Amino acid sequence: MRSFLIFWAGPLGFLWGWYFLSYYDLSMGMYFFSRDMHDLVFRIYGNVLGIAPESIPPLVARACIVDTGLVLSLIAFRRRRQIIAWVKAWRAARAAYGKELPSVSVS
Repeated sequence: MRSFLIFWAGPLGFLWGWYFLSYYDLSMGMYFFSRDMHDLVFRIYGNVLGIAPESIPPLVARACIVDTGLVLSLIAFRRRRQIIAWVKAWRAARAAYGKELPSVSVS
């Protein structure tokens, strides 16, 4: 499971790191992180897909959000017994905490 998360989060971190560094032209002397490279990459993707280059980043962001939801739901499904036990313990502790304190109503 740990390697699955690494292979999922690694490319996403690389993608968004490159995107924001190149978007704000924080090139650090490398053409890879320049705004020119940023515009060129999205112009190429726009031509290949036949859509405007400005519409690609929101589509990628939406795909990353859906992908993240799928990954987190897979993790939650695999660990559902531990999550259910944690919720039951949390509710029991919360109920016990509520019984210890008297309720005070201010009128």
